[in-house]
Amino acid sequence: MKKLVIHGGRRLSGEVTIGGAKNSTVALIPAAILAETPVKFDSVPDILDVYNLQVILESMNVTSTFKGGELMIDPTEIIEAELPSTAIKSLRASYYFMGSLLGRFGRATVTFPGGDNIGPRPIDQHIKGFEALGAKVREENDTVYITADDGLKGARIFLDMVSVGATMNIILAAVHAEGTTILENAAREPEIIDLATFLNNMGAQIRGAGTDVVRITGVPKLESKNTHTIIPDRIEAGTYLALAAAQGDGVLVKNVIPEHLESFTAKMIEMGVQLDVREDSIYVPKSENLTPIHIKTAPFPGFATDLQQPITPLLTLADGESVITETIYPERTRHIPELQKLGVAIENPEYGQITVTKSNNFHGASVAAAEIRAGASLVTAGLMADGITEVTNAEHVLRGYDHIIHKLTMLNADIQIAED
Repeated sequence: MKKLVIHGGRRLSGEVTIGGAKNSTVALIPAAILAETPVKFDSVPDILDVYNLQVILESMNVTSTFKGGELMIDPTEIIEAELPSTAIKSLRASYYFMGSLLGRFGRATVTFPGGDNIGPRPIDQHIKGFEALGAKVREENDTVYITADDGLKGARIFLDMVSVGATMNIILAAVHAEGTTILENAAREPEIIDLATFLNNMGAQIRGAGTDVVRITGVPKLESKNTHTIIPDRIEAGTYLALAAAQGDGVLVKNVIPEHLESFTAKMIEMGVQLDVREDSIYVPKSENLTPIHIKTAPFPGFATDLQQPITPLLTLADGESVITETIYPERTRHIPELQKLGVAIENPEYGQITVTKSNNFHGASVAAAEIRAGASLVTAGLMADGITEVTNAEHVLRGYDHIIHKLTMLNADIQIAED
């Protein structure tokens, strides 16, 4: 177990470059096994989830090398094998192997995925999609068994709720299905466009990604001809933007797609942060005289649930009460008692609602990261606080943030990793 040790109170300045999107990467790696040729990605974030996915690939005789942001995957000698349950349970996104294995072999056996504990995240919409394509799904002893003995057939599928995971998983299963699949009420996140772009460049026929109706016409094979560059991580970008506004004296956040962050940056501007939004970067000046705001999380293009925790420490600088209404995961509140230990005036007065008021006395403390984004909020609060803050369960933070120690150090933060 590792912990982050933060000597807080230092002002931050300089520039930081955002890495590839975690939420794209964890779908693209399973997607690679659909190819009949080696696959190459660049701008791959150096996060624990990538290494765990490599372990899963290795169990199927799929070789991979990862160095300097480049990931090579060779699925040409892939075999069907039992996937390692420890790696599967370490990250929720391992469920993308359901769709990719089903698309590749017509069957998949996957242990129920693990990952962050942020409340119920059922996979019923994934299963609904697989069954519509002609698969039979059986759940037994914490394992999902999916078979399509007669092959997958295109179908019209309407998701009962917007789900990024189900949208991606159904696309993965449908790329080799016979005929055309029409997926309605699909999620619209940029990471879905990234996945579709990768598959289309290998010969898939996917139209409408980024809208609520996606059409997938099955093709017999996929072959990679070019390196796929992963889009910038909008959640990492939002985290650094909020940190820069909270504790910075002028920070340039580079390698961003501003259109992916509009709902987030609009709220920062509403607070009074004078953002300078450029073509592929955003400059955050020193921010003062901030006003409180109301935030309501929603599927893209709304305010991302993954950014409600990272923005929370910034809200403590506003002169008044800010309110966050969490509509995606109402139980995503495990950061609250930990932030309170640091002196943050934050409460959860009712289910799905968080209130934050001005806090003038941040102080170091020992706190625990319960999941990735909760950990990010603790790191930001620790950098704002006087004294020393220790964030235990640091693996959660390292799962989602590329080279976070190096990036923060280059911004003048005093932060180290230590054994807990």
